[in-house]
Amino acid sequence: MGPIPVEIQPWYERAACLDKDADCFFPEKGGSTRAAKRICQTCTVQTECLEYALANDERFGIWGGLSERERRRLKRRAS
Repeated sequence: MGPIPVEIQPWYERAACLDKDADCFFPEKGGSTRAAKRICQTCTVQTECLEYALANDERFGIWGGLSERERRRLKRRAS
């Protein structure tokens, strides 16, 4: 079984994380999320990124400036 194809989103071309180290956005369990969140704060497509993560149930990493736990909390409050 090969890699799963991923559809690149139009907003991703403008993302502040585009040229950054992906490891920053996927820290080890218990690792710091500060660097990734700092990058997200400067991003012009932060909202689109977060909406994508919520719509696609992204379970790992920092998306739209929020960690997995923060996204779960946000989803619980919305339902």
